[in-house]
Amino acid sequence: MAMCQLFGQFLAPPVQACKSLPTSLLLPILPKPESFPGASTGVLRCSTETEVSGSRNRMFILGMGFVGQFLAQDLKNHGWVVSGTCTSAFKKKKLEERGLNMYLFDANEPEFPELPGLVNALKHSTHLLVSIPPVVGIGDPMLQHDEFLKSRIRDGNLQWLCYLSSTSVYGDCGGKLVNEDYPTSPASESAKLRLAAEKGWLNLGSELGLSTQVFRNGGIYGPGRSAVDTIIKQGSLSESQRLRITRQYTSRVHVADICQALKASIQMPSLGRIYNIVDDDPAPRAQVFAFAQDLIEMKWPNHIEGRSVLPESVDPFVEKARQKAEKRVSNARMKKELGVMLLHPTYRAGLQSIIDNMENPISK
Repeated sequence: MAMCQLFGQFLAPPVQACKSLPTSLLLPILPKPESFPGASTGVLRCSTETEVSGSRNRMFILGMGFVGQFLAQDLKNHGWVVSGTCTSAFKKKKLEERGLNMYLFDANEPEFPELPGLVNALKHSTHLLVSIPPVVGIGDPMLQHDEFLKSRIRDGNLQWLCYLSSTSVYGDCGGKLVNEDYPTSPASESAKLRLAAEKGWLNLGSELGLSTQVFRNGGIYGPGRSAVDTIIKQGSLSESQRLRITRQYTSRVHVADICQALKASIQMPSLGRIYNIVDDDPAPRAQVFAFAQDLIEMKWPNHIEGRSVLPESVDPFVEKARQKAEKRVSNARMKKELGVMLLHPTYRAGLQSIIDNMENPISK
């Protein structure tokens, strides 16, 4: 199924995707955890020899954002029933027009009237993806209702759970190469809340006997959300983007690769496994934006003539401080255990595929 056909339907800018996700991922319905071979030893494997009708697969996505919409459309095209949450009535209507079952949920207001209906939908879902970031002062908004959740979905159909986290939980690593066993030391408040949410969802999944995993994603990019799009839309970087441009290493991942890793995880369920989801090239942001600018100038000469997206100089004290807190993130476990072969192993491959499928911005 060609993902390049999907993005014109998203609420994100109508930029087309680039490559196709592997069609070899059959996404079978999972048996209950106790029936997995090796479940008693904590090593789960799901047999895919017997195909089951895709209509029996029901995915619920808490937080239908950039990743959620990408995955939802792909699964729906494979016969899945997909439900999820969003934050506004306008977005709910648009997503429902695409055949998704939507519920309103505002993370800043965890007490909400649609909770019973939402949890009932969760009970009848077979898979749950959590893609709502924690909120300062609240934490993970759904885990505020963890006892209610457990009581309602304990005897339901849910079998697989994945929480989307961030590599920010590693904190200051002094430029070291870190894997999933590296000690976490989050520095920012948001990263600390991410780590707490990881533990909360892992504990909930364990109590319910679910196949549970955490994905620590690098910086997420894709069609409509990339260095190419940033340059075309605004021509120059914002102040916060200029500050981040000094980083020597920045782990990133294309949204299509997150989705193929999720699909692989459904086929290879685990008990409490954590995966770094990043590409092979933690390149500096300055290098990424310079490459994106070159791509735009080659495809549409003179479109950004005379404009530079890169800062002319960088405060040496700022640069030194940022380099100290940097890290390179290993994706070896993702490749070895999930068998993921990256569609976009470097930012060059990802940005090239994005611009290759872009319409001329001048004609809009």
